[in-house]
Amino acid sequence: MAHSSSDGEAAGPEKFGRFYLRELISSGGMADIWLASDARGKTYALRRLKRELRFNLLARRRFARGNKILSQLTESNHIIGYVEHGGDYLLMDYMEAENLKTLYARHDPVLTENVAQILIDMASGLGHLHENGFMHLDFKPENVLVSRNAAVRLIDFDMAQPIPERPVKFSKNPGTPGYMAPEQLKREPIDARADIFAYGVTAYELLANQKPFPGDTPGEILAAQMDPSGPVALREHNPDVPPALEKVVRRCLERDPDRRYPLSGLMVRDLQAALYV
Repeated sequence: MAHSSSDGEAAGPEKFGRFYLRELISSGGMADIWLASDARGKTYALRRLKRELRFNLLARRRFARGNKILSQLTESNHIIGYVEHGGDYLLMDYMEAENLKTLYARHDPVLTENVAQILIDMASGLGHLHENGFMHLDFKPENVLVSRNAAVRLIDFDMAQPIPERPVKFSKNPGTPGYMAPEQLKREPIDARADIFAYGVTAYELLANQKPFPGDTPGEILAAQMDPSGPVALREHNPDVPPALEKVVRRCLERDPDRRYPLSGLMVRDLQAALYV
């Protein structure tokens, strides 16, 4: 697909291939996400690799892998809808939404009013990814979109990898330290249970209004994770949390991956049982 961009002389939206870039939605380290439309006026979210990374082989490879994985997933209500991709762009369904990190920072009522459904839908999205044979490896609030009516979609599969038959060690340590499992922080072999831990951190943060393992550096976070007393009980922060839900989150946050949920499907089942009371 040939790409051209406006030279800034003409008024109106920038042209990118057969799309018009209407509005910059967000800008990340690797790519920008635009509200885009085609000639018929249909709107999409277009994720474009940053210009300065166009000749960065490593970045291009990571971007391409994330696009390819998303293209291979079967359709899900809890994963962003795939349309098409090329060498330096990914076209997705457009959803008017904000990421969980932004909503959480401003204590948005959409979270407090729909927290049970959001917790279940995030886990269902992760479960769908795992059922399709992939692990996310960067599950965190920034990579969860929530709309005004609390529809949930997981995004950003640049770090994702096929789920290995047995835990595997990666040369580059994927992920975000605050949401990494101990085995990730220690650079030990990992599998999909690292996602279960990251889900636990996100759920705890939503319910307790703080992280379970505070720290500013990977070393501090790991030290907090290895503390035998474990994180402060969720119900101490938030007495409204049902005991059954606290039990699910605690199991997700086990230091030993063998003590976590082996499959996200089991986690979804327990969450539903804990929340649909």
